[in-house]
Amino acid sequence: MTEHNTPTAPSEEVTERVDPAHQPQEPAPQPPKRTGALLGAIAIIIALALSGGLYYYSQQQAQQASAAIVRLESRLSSLQQEQQQERQQRQDAQQQHAKAQDEAEQRLNALTRQSDELREKLAALSDHDTNTWLLAQSDFLVKMAARKLWSDKDVATAGALLKSADNSLAEMNDPSLIEVRRALTNDISALAGVSQIDFDGIILKVNQLTDQIDNLRLADNDIDEAPMDENSTELSASLSEWRQNLSKSWRNFLTDFITIRRRDSAAEPLLAPSQDVYLRENIRSRLLVAAQAIPRHQNEVYKQSLETAATWVRAYFDTTDPTTQVFLDQLDELSQQSISMDVPAELQSQPLLEKLMQTRVRNLLAQTPAIQQEG
Repeated sequence: MTEHNTPTAPSEEVTERVDPAHQPQEPAPQPPKRTGALLGAIAIIIALALSGGLYYYSQQQAQQASAAIVRLESRLSSLQQEQQQERQQRQDAQQQHAKAQDEAEQRLNALTRQSDELREKLAALSDHDTNTWLLAQSDFLVKMAARKLWSDKDVATAGALLKSADNSLAEMNDPSLIEVRRALTNDISALAGVSQIDFDGIILKVNQLTDQIDNLRLADNDIDEAPMDENSTELSASLSEWRQNLSKSWRNFLTDFITIRRRDSAAEPLLAPSQDVYLRENIRSRLLVAAQAIPRHQNEVYKQSLETAATWVRAYFDTTDPTTQVFLDQLDELSQQSISMDVPAELQSQPLLEKLMQTRVRNLLAQTPAIQQEG
């Protein structure tokens, strides 16, 4: 009990020592009136802050909406402009198309009128100027006849063309053409008097001689086969005939010391006679040249080739052989044949028809530009 009551005394002493001025004072309760005003002010501040934030947010949204509206209006204006441009381009294209169509129709109508006029004029020309076309045909036939006559030496074809030209003039039934027809008749008669040459037959004969060259026999084919006689200068192989061999050797020496050979022709072949294959081919080539000169009417080349072939045959082949003799006779006969024709130097009808062409057909052709200008 004593220990329990002892500590209480100091606490009472401490309490007594505390200065009343330093003792904590409890706050005096404020009047309820000031607390309500503070809360109202806070509420007003919060309301103002919320209002300001809402106003700022609404202003931001309004600005964004305004910017979006501006962009949409700009885009709409651009689309309207593009649409207007497309509409304008479409209208321009339609106008150009309509204009081009109108121009095309006008040109077509003009061409149709011009074609109708030309058709009518050509119909009139075909009805009244048929003789002009017959005259042009006759002129063409005469020119073709002249070409056949002087270039190809084809007298038969030239005469046929002149007859066709005369028939065309006869269809015209025009008395003013009597002079031209008389000239055509003279030309036809002149061609009929030209001696005809069978060029094809001559070529066949030359080719036939070419095939006979291999049958010719060389002039020295039988020299080695000739029998020996008493006057032979060939040496014997027997020793007992040494005197005869010595005499023959001396005789051969004296005989061959000076040798004189005679040949009928002065022409020399291109190849040696021993090479008979090449010699025959050489003669065959000469005959081929002669055959090629016939259609070209090269009379000098033709005769020279045949004469060269005959010279070589006489020089290196056996002229006593019947085959060689017949061959040479045919060569001589062909060399005497002339392959040049004496044709008229000009046709009387050609200049007359040319003059008629100038006065009739070409005057008709000169009317074509005038017809086009009228269209």
